[in-house]
Amino acid sequence: MVKFSLSRLVLATTALTTLSTPAIYAQTDRTASAERVTEGNLVMEGIPEVPQEVKDTLIRYQNVRGHGFEDWIDDGILISTRFGEVSQIHKVETPLGARQQLTFFDEPVGGAEVSPGSDTFLFSKDKGGDEFYQGFEYDLSDGSITRFTEAGTRNGGLEWAEDGSFAIWYQAEDGDPDYDIVMGDPSVEGSGEVIFEGTGALFPADVSDDKTTVLLQQYVSITKSRLFLLDIATGEYSEINPDEDLAYSGGYILADGDVLTVTDKGSEFKHFVTIDPETDEITRLTDDISWDVSSYDLSPDGTSLVYTLNDEGLGTIYIMDVASGESQKVEGLPVGIASGVTWSPDGRDIGFTFNGATSPSDAWSYNVDSGQLTRWTKAEIGGLNPDSFAEPELIKFENNAGMDIPAWYYKPAGEGPHPVIISIHGGPESQSRPYFSSTYQFWTAELGAAVLVPNVRGSSGYGKTYVGLDNGLNRKKSVEDIGALLDWIETQDDLDSDRIVVYGGSYGGYMVLASMVDYNERLAGGIDVVGISDFKTFLENTKGYRRDLRRAEYGDERDPEIAAFFEEISPLKNADQITKPLFIIQGANDPRVPASEAEQILAAVRENGGDAWFLLAMDEGHGFRKKSNRDFQSETMTMFLKKTLGLED
Repeated sequence: MVKFSLSRLVLATTALTTLSTPAIYAQTDRTASAERVTEGNLVMEGIPEVPQEVKDTLIRYQNVRGHGFEDWIDDGILISTRFGEVSQIHKVETPLGARQQLTFFDEPVGGAEVSPGSDTFLFSKDKGGDEFYQGFEYDLSDGSITRFTEAGTRNGGLEWAEDGSFAIWYQAEDGDPDYDIVMGDPSVEGSGEVIFEGTGALFPADVSDDKTTVLLQQYVSITKSRLFLLDIATGEYSEINPDEDLAYSGGYILADGDVLTVTDKGSEFKHFVTIDPETDEITRLTDDISWDVSSYDLSPDGTSLVYTLNDEGLGTIYIMDVASGESQKVEGLPVGIASGVTWSPDGRDIGFTFNGATSPSDAWSYNVDSGQLTRWTKAEIGGLNPDSFAEPELIKFENNAGMDIPAWYYKPAGEGPHPVIISIHGGPESQSRPYFSSTYQFWTAELGAAVLVPNVRGSSGYGKTYVGLDNGLNRKKSVEDIGALLDWIETQDDLDSDRIVVYGGSYGGYMVLASMVDYNERLAGGIDVVGISDFKTFLENTKGYRRDLRRAEYGDERDPEIAAFFEEISPLKNADQITKPLFIIQGANDPRVPASEAEQILAAVRENGGDAWFLLAMDEGHGFRKKSNRDFQSETMTMFLKKTLGLED
């Protein structure tokens, strides 16, 4: 059995990285004019030179470094962390022992998956943020590396046969919305063979112990997916429970042939069930869960489940006896978020990543016999004092529909009134959780800004009704929640409602632009990172393998009613309403939100006489992953925030 993770083989770590200040910063004498300037891989407009004092103030925050648990190996664990420009795979043999770097690439490496019964592991890597992930096998005995996926394709969702004799994964091509299922031996280059030509976004969830059957999941939207059983030998397949529209999250084929999965059937939240494929009879294993099950893993003997529960943003660990359905909480962890739970091969220990609101991610394990928690790594915090970190408080504010909207509030020291930064998550179905953020800590400690991180309508984690409240023609409901948050800020004596900046990435970037259209006079400015500026052009230009998935969420631009609505809510078409300063940040290779979305909103704002800064990284995709680029982004954002919030000396 292999741990369940939607992102397996396509995981790219986001641990903060360490590198000295790159030489590209001093190649030209820039001014704050709108003239386009290229320095190394960075293209910019309107950005002034970075003062040395800004670099000096940021350097400790830029050198915070966390660690992510990847998998178990015979003599320790594999982790992901960064000791250079990007995150790589490292080995740790003893708790809090020295780490040994194993991969050395110019691009981030993630998703390490140990091959059953061998001394090899698999990992994934793309190029320049293009997300066309290739799979590689690493031989721990000699350090040799073999690519096992087909060049020019996007690969993910790898599942091993129980004995490690073969693996199964999905393969997608640019322009094709239908994913194929591939089977092969990753130790043999070019051994992959398409065994099923799928429909839609299809990925393998499990391989049966007898190696005859694959459990497949087709993702339609966050509230709808389908499960299938595929006979490997014949290619025949059958859908499980075909007559119901439900959301599933992976699953396992049990020894008796039943399927164990997580679904929202009969509930607002996702819980464990077993399904008899012959009769489609569903047996609920968990009756008392009032939050979503997140990551989970079935023990090697199939008798126990370890899972994490998204408890109003926190991530708590539970262990369930499959036969009885009884769960026991793992006690002793600080308040925070556990994720990526993974059984050891002998079923005695559980590895996971733990992130606290005031501590970066580290690799931990839990022994099921003794109940002992073990910390394997200790994150570095750049010489900062952890006692000074702001701990977020969960607040709720009322929107125009009378609903309580949750938000995390990072409060700076002092009485105020403090300037405010509203940080809006992407997705749009993501959820802001109280993860440690060196960016938020910098904003509160060094800029004296209050940081508010809302979960507006459409966010996940609060039930399937809530996540659907911004769908289709209700898209602006989430933007209205930002308006309600602005109303709440005006009632707080310690917050300055005249100095508010909105910040967000991806769909959060759209939220920034839409907020600046609707609430321009109430905002001081905005920072749009890889944001959607027009849903019609976005859907036309996003990569073809994901276009139908986005239409399921946003609406189909080919429908006249939807097209008219997109025209109405388009920040691009309403750019004349944006008169406050705007900072646009984009990766040139972004396969999700193409760089044309940034270029067109920049041109529109400029044409209307608006004040816009622009930063484009030619070696990045959907967000910056290389440390030198991330450092420059944080430095220029700091200058923008200081200028926009009136914090300049």
